[in-house]
Amino acid sequence: MEKHYGQIVEMLVRKKGFSISEIARLTHVNRRSVYNWFNQKYLKTEIIYRIGLILKHDFSSEFPNLFTKEDFGEILNYKQPDSDDPIFWELPTHHVWKDRYITLLENYNKLLLDFTKLYASDNQNDASPSQMRQ
Repeated sequence: MEKHYGQIVEMLVRKKGFSISEIARLTHVNRRSVYNWFNQKYLKTEIIYRIGLILKHDFSSEFPNLFTKEDFGEILNYKQPDSDDPIFWELPTHHVWKDRYITLLENYNKLLLDFTKLYASDNQNDASPSQMRQ
């Protein structure tokens, strides 16, 4: 029988006494995302690793194909940094992604506006003299 990664992680989260809200806050996701992780048969390695850091748990025994003892070697001495400390997270937080999305959207809107103006001016130049008099 294959392992269900999400169920294994959920069992350890609950065993260690962490709430879903705590895990969500410390991983910078919403509670629904945490529940979705628990329902997934396979989880990304970085998600399991982050939760391992939070729980101070060495997941190399549950997932020997993903981690070695060295991956979690100093976990017992690990001091939980401030969850807002960007060094703690390898991936950008959702705020960074939101800011990138807004910037991309603003650039797209500007490009669309420029294209619309260019298209309108080209159509006016293509009009015949009789159409322009009207």
